[in-house]
Amino acid sequence: MNVPNTISAARIVAAPLLALLPFIPSVRVRFAAFALYLVTAISDHWDGKIARERGLVTDLGKVLDPLADKLLLIGTFIPMFLLQARPDDPLLARLPAVAERSAYAFTTWGLDPIWFPWWVLVLIVGREVFMTWFRAFAQARGVVVAAQRLGKWKAGFQYTWLGVAYCWFWAKLAFDRNVWHGPLPTFLANLLGLIGLVTMTVAFVLTLVSLADYLRRHRDLFRRPRVG
Repeated sequence: MNVPNTISAARIVAAPLLALLPFIPSVRVRFAAFALYLVTAISDHWDGKIARERGLVTDLGKVLDPLADKLLLIGTFIPMFLLQARPDDPLLARLPAVAERSAYAFTTWGLDPIWFPWWVLVLIVGREVFMTWFRAFAQARGVVVAAQRLGKWKAGFQYTWLGVAYCWFWAKLAFDRNVWHGPLPTFLANLLGLIGLVTMTVAFVLTLVSLADYLRRHRDLFRRPRVG
């Protein structure tokens, strides 16, 4: 395999680790989970960039890269939802119980705990599933649905939100165990919560807006016959 495909394969291997490590109540382990998330998020940009610049785009890479994206999305949302959903969330009640469930809502200045609602999870994951189908639907009609600017902005805010959540899993445990204490950690906790709230909100709005934009730009596809 070439370098971009190796990076994509490594991201696939990282997905189950990102899903499991936040459930281990260790400051060091959760810092490792945060660091691993940063590496995978950054590598998502570089594998495609290297493939394009060096002419290393392959059929295998076209399979591995989106597969890695989807697995990482699932791998990060599993701990995020279980640890950040409201205790009475109807979807959470249908999922396995885990230690510290609902214990990691974002907190910030002057606001109640900021939970991860089930409808945000469903709409974001549903959008990704739909876009996977839609791109295949378009390709069968001879059209390549390229990433649009709104979609790239959505991805940027979403990656930031996920990174803040993984940082919070580590930082809050450190605060609770008095590894860090004093006014600076309190300020950082509130800052993380504020960034988490803003990026989650913007990512959710852009999820819907970018989906509408894709459908508007490619609405004629639904009247096109299949190619071949």
